[in-house]
Amino acid sequence: MMLEARNLACMKGERLLFRNLNLHIQAGGLLRVLGPNGAGKTSLLRILCSLAVPEAGQVLWNGQDIHARAGREIFAPAVLYLGHAPMINGLLTPLENLQLLCAADAQPADADICAAALRAMGLEAALALPCRVLSAGQRRRVALARLHASRAACGQNALARPLWVLDEPFTALDVASVEQLAQTITAHCAAGGMAIFVSHQEAPFGLPAQTLTLGGTA
Repeated sequence: MMLEARNLACMKGERLLFRNLNLHIQAGGLLRVLGPNGAGKTSLLRILCSLAVPEAGQVLWNGQDIHARAGREIFAPAVLYLGHAPMINGLLTPLENLQLLCAADAQPADADICAAALRAMGLEAALALPCRVLSAGQRRRVALARLHASRAACGQNALARPLWVLDEPFTALDVASVEQLAQTITAHCAAGGMAIFVSHQEAPFGLPAQTLTLGGTA
């Protein structure tokens, strides 16, 4: 398995964020994207997930253009994207929120799977509480529980959704939660998956990460 970007360019309004950008990541790989505010980090992640179209260039999944129809059909079930906003409804419980997040991503996850995923994120005591009373870090962990739910829904087979694309996944997490998430990402890559993430925060991964640094100004 391989994700490859060739000569990508991205515009935001009239401003060029980046051009001639190339990258590739294979099974077991971990790629960290760095750059100042406004450099195009989130825009790049959205292009790599096929949520946005580049101004120029291609993104290939196993040799197929992910923005072409045939490529989209192959790529969509392989990627799990978590944006920088947790997308949590404060009136719903963590369990209800996680089930909705999974359903929106066409990811099967019943109540038992979702509850187990939330417990794995240290949220057992909060399962029945409305998310509006949770801290920012707890709400972030509700969203991140999708990673555990994804693996559990396919019998711990990380290759069912091999590509994880994570935008600022460590935001609002305490030290213990950062370590736990780093271990989860490491385990996913060790099982043959791959991960691309944006973060300026250091984390104790159990494997080396490639680094891609974008330029630009805030």
